[in-house]
Amino acid sequence: MSASANGRASRRGQAERGQAKRRHAERRGRRSEALALWWLRLKGYRVLARRARTPVGEIDLIVRRGGLIAAVEVKARPDLASAAESLGPAQRRRVARAFAHWLTHRPALAALDQRFDLVLVVPGRRPRHIPDAWRPEA
Repeated sequence: MSASANGRASRRGQAERGQAKRRHAERRGRRSEALALWWLRLKGYRVLARRARTPVGEIDLIVRRGGLIAAVEVKARPDLASAAESLGPAQRRRVARAFAHWLTHRPALAALDQRFDLVLVVPGRRPRHIPDAWRPEA
């Protein structure tokens, strides 16, 4: 095999490993969101949307309980500390913009109290729900 063919095969192998890692992360994310969804249901929330996509971003879960509606970000990490720290300011802004956009198409829901929650998913532990985890910047 020539050196250039060997190099192409190596790059192809790296690309395939990268794709496998992304697929694994996607599956882990979906499982974590499903676990968070059921945990919130057990706490009395009704799920209005899952993976709500808008032109400005995606929201993992949108839930309602009584007169409250919440955009929920789900974070799965090996430990609680890294899960809690994984939601940075740029991601919070993206979720806030996506939630505002989602609500513009649902005026009846826009009148409810709004909040941003976080659910932390760690292996071997129950999900940890953090209500009102952050406030959008004014």
